[in-house]
Amino acid sequence: MSDYAWPHRHLLGIEELSAEDIRFVLQTARGLEDVSTRSVKKVPALRGKVVANLFFEDSTRTSSSFQLAAQRLSADVLDFKGKGSSVSKGETLVDTAKTIEAMGVDVMVCRHHHSGAAHKLAANVGAHVVNAGDGQHEHPTQALLDLYTIAKRLDRLDTFDFTGLTVAIVGDIAHSRVARSNVLGLQKLGAKVILVGPTTLLPGAFRDLGCELSNDLDNVLPRVDVVNMLRVQFERIASQAFPSTREYAVLYGLTPERLARCKPEVVVMHPGPMNRGLEIDGEVADGPNSAILQQVTHGLAVRMAVLFLVSTTHQN
Repeated sequence: MSDYAWPHRHLLGIEELSAEDIRFVLQTARGLEDVSTRSVKKVPALRGKVVANLFFEDSTRTSSSFQLAAQRLSADVLDFKGKGSSVSKGETLVDTAKTIEAMGVDVMVCRHHHSGAAHKLAANVGAHVVNAGDGQHEHPTQALLDLYTIAKRLDRLDTFDFTGLTVAIVGDIAHSRVARSNVLGLQKLGAKVILVGPTTLLPGAFRDLGCELSNDLDNVLPRVDVVNMLRVQFERIASQAFPSTREYAVLYGLTPERLARCKPEVVVMHPGPMNRGLEIDGEVADGPNSAILQQVTHGLAVRMAVLFLVSTTHQN
């Protein structure tokens, strides 16, 4: 990739990225991963730049990760929370963003409950925009950190080529922007994707993306190299679309008994926050197959890479 140059002013979704783009982000993250282990956990890559985190939805992992990523690149950071701001008084997203941009902001990281919010920002501000999750649309940096985690656990860091790998994404597929971004990223790197969940939470449209769909987790588990368990998004689910929590746990919860059906080296993942005892048993979440805390660690390096690449691009 010696002739490759990062071409994007923004990171709005995995859909816009080529396989080469994805591998370049992940390779950049690999080069930045050791910053967190140094005695001085900073590099001067974005010194003088200002990164604004615009979070209109509650977040712990993503918000903290982007904040720390920007700080480790030596950028100044402005944290903006939608609650209690002028947005709650009726100001539009674009007007809020333009006001913040007028303070000299270079990069805007945006999480918003409306799908397409990051695209709208990118069309209306001069700053670089990074999508930190927009409605039920995409969550690109979560997918990128998941891809990095898989590559590291399965010894694919040199190539980031997932040919021959099979990944199951399990649970509330219908409401998951993580699922959509992961499907796109995994397939672009060559993996086969199986989506598993109750019929009411498993849209048939995903079949058009080339995914296998299944309602039978026990049948799928022996075939996969990675199982990515999703949070059940009760805040988005109509009650009639969801079985009882007990029934869901029985049919789709990842228990030690189910883990025993998997390949010995299967990688267990979850984007968090976890509903322990519902989507995943605590013994599995904390066990040797789990890469859940590694996902958090790798998320920092991946978000450092994204902030660096979008803010140092020379494309106008």
